Amino acid sequence: MEDFHKRIRWKDFRGAAKHIVPESREVFLRARKELQDERDLSITDFEVLDVQLAPDGMRATITARLQWMRLPSPSEQTATVTSEYVFRDRAWQLERMLDGPFAGELP
Repeated sequence: MEDFHKRIRWKDFRGAAKHIVPESREVFLRARKELQDERDLSITDFEVLDVQLAPDGMRATITARLQWMRLPSPSEQTATVTSEYVFRDRAWQLERMLDGPFAGELP
């Protein structure tokens, strides 16, 4: 989870996509290209607030505070983002993200 956030902060979207469930990777990367996020999106800060592991140990819910700017807006936005990870193929993979700059892309 931390590696995903570090990669999006430094605009390494291909590296970040490796942490997403395979069926959503192309949608995520296509959206980065269409929105011109390599140029227009800046993740200015993130802080992990809470991590909850499901009783079966196969799912985790992470709550983080994420700050970002997306041009042409000069305003920094802040959101409390909930991310759901699933343990699949011997790795934690991001399955869903609510709110933040990628809202609606990872349903």
